[in-house]
Amino acid sequence: MNRRSRDRGAATVLSAVVSTGLLVVLWMGVQLGAVLLGRHRAEGAADLAALAAASHVSSGSEFGCSRARWVVSNMNATMVSCRWDGEDALVRVRTALPGMLSEFGSVSARARAGPVARA
Repeated sequence: MNRRSRDRGAATVLSAVVSTGLLVVLWMGVQLGAVLLGRHRAEGAADLAALAAASHVSSGSEFGCSRARWVVSNMNATMVSCRWDGEDALVRVRTALPGMLSEFGSVSARARAGPVARA
């Protein structure tokens, strides 16, 4: 028998399976990175919004929350809530996941900030 006629293509099948597995792992890594990016964007928006609200506490809670809402909207996020605990601003923010994951939902974050103590 000729050696060529006994070749069944096992190496080709194995390399196709290994390549597919590597592509799946790479795709999952990219999607995990997108989720982490969305989470960091939400946390950043919440932190800055809470700081904006707390820095305007002397002008009233409504004005502070309007400044927080302005910050959040300029960061392409959505303000879920803005409330006060004494002089501390409590802000909750939601943002869509980036890329193909945007249809699967959103991520949220919350932050707390108080007024600056003056010496």
